[in-house]
Amino acid sequence: MKSRYQPPRTLREYLAGAAAVRAGDEMSGPALLLLGFAVTGRPATGSGLLASLTIAAAAGGPVFGALLDRSRRPDRLLAGTLGTYAAGIIAVQAAVGWLPTPAVIAVALAAGLFNPAITGGWTAQLPRIVTGRELDRGSALDAMTYSAASLAGPALAAAVAARFGARMAVLSAAALILLAVPSACSLSRFRPSPGAPDRTAQDQIVRNRIIQDVVALGRRMAAGFAAIATRRPLLRATVTSVVSYAGIGMLLVCCPLLGEQRLGGAARGALLISAIAVASLAANAILARRAGRGQPDVRVLASTLVIGVSMAAAALVPGWLTLAAVALTGAGEGPQLTALFAVRHRETPASLRGQVYTTAASLKIAGMAAGAVLAGPLAGRSVTGCLLAGAGTELCAAVAYLLTGATRARRPAPPTARPPQRPPERPHGRVAQDGAHGRGR
Repeated sequence: MKSRYQPPRTLREYLAGAAAVRAGDEMSGPALLLLGFAVTGRPATGSGLLASLTIAAAAGGPVFGALLDRSRRPDRLLAGTLGTYAAGIIAVQAAVGWLPTPAVIAVALAAGLFNPAITGGWTAQLPRIVTGRELDRGSALDAMTYSAASLAGPALAAAVAARFGARMAVLSAAALILLAVPSACSLSRFRPSPGAPDRTAQDQIVRNRIIQDVVALGRRMAAGFAAIATRRPLLRATVTSVVSYAGIGMLLVCCPLLGEQRLGGAARGALLISAIAVASLAANAILARRAGRGQPDVRVLASTLVIGVSMAAAALVPGWLTLAAVALTGAGEGPQLTALFAVRHRETPASLRGQVYTTAASLKIAGMAAGAVLAGPLAGRSVTGCLLAGAGTELCAAVAYLLTGATRARRPAPPTARPPQRPPERPHGRVAQDGAHGRGR
């Protein structure tokens, strides 16, 4: 009997587009770092480009999500946004070396606003293709494309930059994103949910809802901040991760310099980013078999210290030992993210999960962008000094963990002495049950 769900070929088509677009996205960051360093000779240029793309993506996410939810043809909006983002990356590549750095930064900021189509915007279309049990399987496969892209993207950037130059690496990243446009357009084959209003009414709804979303955006962000601030374990984990990601942003900026000084070429520095991803996946795979052991709060602190130790080691070790030292960062970053998610799941009220998760993710992105900006001038003077500063940032994250620690729960006051009371003349089973329950506690 023929299944009422879409055939597997459709899901494969979706996953192929997801893998291509996310590989291009993961490739674009290292490629821009290499391009900025290759053209200007200063790591500050690459760090500024990476920070601009990152922070703009955080700002454009809520707006794009609102537009996508209200769009009558989300496939066209998604495809158009992907094409615009690829064009923005090409424009950044063309501007580097020809326009002043502030103008190039402005182009990168404009391009980054369209980045959310690659992550949540693409995943949001999966229910249009598969439903029921197939949706769970599709979601798991979709998540795997992120892991595959984090491994392949930096490695591709390193290979293309070493063979054809950094500009070609950026153009290759844009080409991979464009490859996903036909897959996004193919979503038009799937009809929207039944009962959709006509185009005129839908357009009016879109305009009204956009206005409402803009007004409510501030309220949602305030609610997310309030939930984080009032729940001490959640505040502690969030502050620690934000400061820690500032250090990780500093490490990313140092990778091209480490490649040039210790590995024989700036392009090889992108391989260090792939090493971080490999170690992160391996560490999480190991911890997945030991799930439930230890509090996630403690793992947030321990993994942050591991990241700090890895950065200090990367600053001091020679040659290819740098690869092992940087990979240790992934062994800390992966478990840190897993523990952070566990704390969020435990502490966030169900009614505020969307706000808290979005707010916390935006704060982390801002932390990484701030670290990338700071690393530019520091790495230009001394890559060793920048890495040691990154290790110090991780130490500051650990201190922040301790300073924002949860207050100890007050012990209940001992009960006041009461005169002995006579038991009831006719005790019921309830008395025996309560007594057994008290001993059980």
